[in-house]
Amino acid sequence: MQLTTLISVMLYFILMLCIGVYAMRRSSGSASGYLLGGRQLGPAVTALSAGASDMSAWILMGLPGAMVASGFSSAWIVIGLLAGAWLNYLLVAPRLRVFTEHANDALTLPDFFESRFHDHSHILRCVASVVIVLFFTIYTSSGLVAGGVLFESSFGLSYKLGVGLTVCVVVAYTFLGGFHAVCLTDFVQGCLMFVALVLVPFVAFTDIGSMEVVSRSVEAASPGHLNWFTGVGVMAIISNMAWGLGYFGQPHIIVRFMAIRSVRDTGMARRIGMSWMLVSVTGAVMTGFVGYAWVLQNGFALDNPETIFIVLTQLLFHPVIGGFLLAAILAAIMSTISSQLLVSSSSLSQDFFKVFIKRDADDARVILVSRLAVVAVAVVAAILALDRSSSILGLVSNAWAGFGAAFGPMVLMSLYWPGMNRQGALAGMMTGAVVVLVWIYLPVSISGRSLSEWMYEIVPGFLCSALAIWWVSRLTGNASDQVQEEFSAAVKKLS
Repeated sequence: MQLTTLISVMLYFILMLCIGVYAMRRSSGSASGYLLGGRQLGPAVTALSAGASDMSAWILMGLPGAMVASGFSSAWIVIGLLAGAWLNYLLVAPRLRVFTEHANDALTLPDFFESRFHDHSHILRCVASVVIVLFFTIYTSSGLVAGGVLFESSFGLSYKLGVGLTVCVVVAYTFLGGFHAVCLTDFVQGCLMFVALVLVPFVAFTDIGSMEVVSRSVEAASPGHLNWFTGVGVMAIISNMAWGLGYFGQPHIIVRFMAIRSVRDTGMARRIGMSWMLVSVTGAVMTGFVGYAWVLQNGFALDNPETIFIVLTQLLFHPVIGGFLLAAILAAIMSTISSQLLVSSSSLSQDFFKVFIKRDADDARVILVSRLAVVAVAVVAAILALDRSSSILGLVSNAWAGFGAAFGPMVLMSLYWPGMNRQGALAGMMTGAVVVLVWIYLPVSISGRSLSEWMYEIVPGFLCSALAIWWVSRLTGNASDQVQEEFSAAVKKLS
């Protein structure tokens, strides 16, 4: 059974490699093609690529596991994420597509910041790039850890072999096909995740028979599981819903908006993306809810709540189908890793190599450096992943807040406030990152809980960053007339 399932997973790996080879023909002609797909992504690929790179293994393991452990009180985060993703499509996608092309055809987020504020000192680009490379290298290692654990727990293979297989396949198709390969594989992976999150809870529910039996079983085993307010107060609800603020500052998500074919396509991408997300998170919630009832009904001992999806795929499906459903977890892991690798390599090649080492580098040289950077970042991440250190995973768990606070207000205000200047942008980026780190590590407690446990660190980080941008921009004088004129010209292009 394990061999049949493993063969299915290997076939999935081969499919990803084939997509990488196919995309190579369309991505090697220019730096824009390799790093941003030539800004020719269709709305469906944009939407599913953004969704797949966003959700990672959290939607297949973390959220169902939280439902098993805590019940519906853990689902407040879903509401926050849905609201944040919708606002990201509505507020950021169309403007970022126009503004980045208007800003000297910026290919990366740091490149956009520098061009938007005429930062000839390169300090905005440099600081933003350091934040991206540092956090994404550690973030990538987290995904490799998940890949190693999946192969170890599902197939009995060694943890290190699982890490090695995961990193080799992801690096191969990212190295070959660049952004186009990442987005095409994300599209396939998003479809696979969608099918898995509909099929698994549906089959489990069919096996049980009725929602009444599901609810009765869960409530009898864990009273309060059906109550959205069990064990959570106002601050916990605010903290969970505040996850939605992080969307505005996630480089691996908003880079898709920079690459979409045209502004007119952003509306269709929003409808596709939000439909995919709504069905997927609902399926994840139901996987945990119905899956918990199923293991109770069948007397199955569930040692780790986060394995509920894996358990259901192994017990309810034929090994071949189960293998492809397990591949959905790999799809979630790999889609995020590949996006993070490409964003990191883009910063190293476009924001460091071309700016500080060889300014006259042609596209072929930039592509070569980008590919080498993919390998370099992956190697460092794999080395970190070989040590299952909780401190690494702890840092990764805060990366969403770090990016959201450092870049979120900066992205939003740069797209909507013509008076924002370079000093304000730098102050906001650094304030957001510092407040998040201080909130996490400052040895202060409220009601016996650390600051991070009392309130999710993205809330103070985001607010302080926005305030710093406004205050410093006002204090140092609004942006120059030229910067404001360029802002107005970009806004006119939206119409």
